Amino acid sequence: MALKTGAGGKVPPFRVMDVIQAANARAAALPPGAPKILRMEVGQPGTGLPRGAREAVEAALRSGDPLGYTEALGRPSLRARLARHMADWYGADIPPARIAVTLGASGAFPLAFLAGFGPGDTIALAAPYYPPYFNIITALGLRPLVLPCGIETGFQPSIAMLRALPEPPDGLIIASPANPTGSMLAPAELEALCRFCHENGIRLISDEIYHGLTYGKPQASAAQFSESAIVVNSFSKYFSMTGWRIGWMVLPADLQRVTETLAQNFFISAAYVSQVAAEAALDCGQELEAYRANYVQAREILMAGLRAAGFPHFSPPDGAFYIYADIGDRAADSTAFCARLLAELGIAATPGVDFDAARGGRYFRLSYCASLADIEEAVTRLKRLG
Repeated sequence: MALKTGAGGKVPPFRVMDVIQAANARAAALPPGAPKILRMEVGQPGTGLPRGAREAVEAALRSGDPLGYTEALGRPSLRARLARHMADWYGADIPPARIAVTLGASGAFPLAFLAGFGPGDTIALAAPYYPPYFNIITALGLRPLVLPCGIETGFQPSIAMLRALPEPPDGLIIASPANPTGSMLAPAELEALCRFCHENGIRLISDEIYHGLTYGKPQASAAQFSESAIVVNSFSKYFSMTGWRIGWMVLPADLQRVTETLAQNFFISAAYVSQVAAEAALDCGQELEAYRANYVQAREILMAGLRAAGFPHFSPPDGAFYIYADIGDRAADSTAFCARLLAELGIAATPGVDFDAARGGRYFRLSYCASLADIEEAVTRLKRLG
């Protein structure tokens, strides 16, 4: 007799994780002295924990404190510091009670979806999109509503798209800067979307995990314009703390307690030592801005290099650290193309089908948060591709 399996197990894979696995296997099989695998498949800063955060962790470990559970929504001192961060960066007056510390942004999204929606509710999202949006929504019994977007729309959803739907969705996810395109909404566009969603009963979720990593365009937070929006952020990208699995949300007042009870039951709390590191990282601005300066250089090197290597079809990213390039004139299958890059050139890249099932076969994504030397070497190798 066959045993039942959960519906959540039917969601598509997060394919970049499969690329990581394949790249790890290939790197392990390289003979001594062989050129290394260039890791451009994942958005993981190579810079590591800022020095001030490392020192805070060392002090916590020496203190003899048991480093046990914290409150479900985080240590009060970290939540207060994050409220100050919101004021410093955006001029937003957010009470610490509306801040929720989470197990990375990845832990925040299930909390947001469960707190804000019920089974069968529709959540709109622009394609291309960060794959776990779609996959988590589906696994939780919600319904993703994909809004196809391209360069002509700035890879972002619009009020016109929402008005054109047969009926309003229950929710909308936006990401600015976005993964995989690096596109951004102008502050006025974000404000208009926030107002439209609030007035039409659409719960807005704003993914702001790449804030701080922008290249000339102003950034704004949905927390500036809407008290009903859920804002998701993370210490993984600008703060260079991927492995510490620490993020945060700005919650609407009506979702504070329900999110807290969900967090209590699902996660208990984020790791104590990660919270210590995060609080200290918020005061490491000089070091973090030096990291960002490297991304500025890497962005320019990779954009020029892609054009020189015969990949001119991409929209220059406004933020984050990715280029999403159209390879339709060179390959019809981005999965096979990325497999070829790994096998022939030793470059790990992510196929576009991870971000857009319908149109992603003609795109691939490269991350430029590796070292400048690796970015330059990647360009050299790409030029050898026939």
